[in-house]
Amino acid sequence: MPLELCSLIVDDYDSAIDFFTRVLGFELAEDSPSLTTDGRPKRWVVVRPADGGPGLVLARADGPEQVAAIGRQFAGRVGLFLRVPDFDSTFDRVIESGCELVRPPRSESYGRVCVFRDPWGNLWDLLG
Repeated sequence: MPLELCSLIVDDYDSAIDFFTRVLGFELAEDSPSLTTDGRPKRWVVVRPADGGPGLVLARADGPEQVAAIGRQFAGRVGLFLRVPDFDSTFDRVIESGCELVRPPRSESYGRVCVFRDPWGNLWDLLG
């Protein structure tokens, strides 16, 4: 049973699509009009790593509780782990995008790794 999707709360669909596609190299898998459970318009936005695998539903925060959860979905821990074929190129794009580098690159037995904070405050391991 492969994990298909995971939701990530963001404040804006278009800026999130831009970050994930331009900076992290994801592909926009779907961007369709949809409705909230009470009938208000929203979008169903899914991005996936270019080589496949589980996707992220980019869920625009709806209401104060969800707004408060932006960047706090993992309670201050690294909650997202992205293995990339070209660590240096991806690392450069992450830094150029203005993301905060939380832990600089280092070499471990499983490869190179650094920790960065995305534009919404979530911590990521970038692995190469």
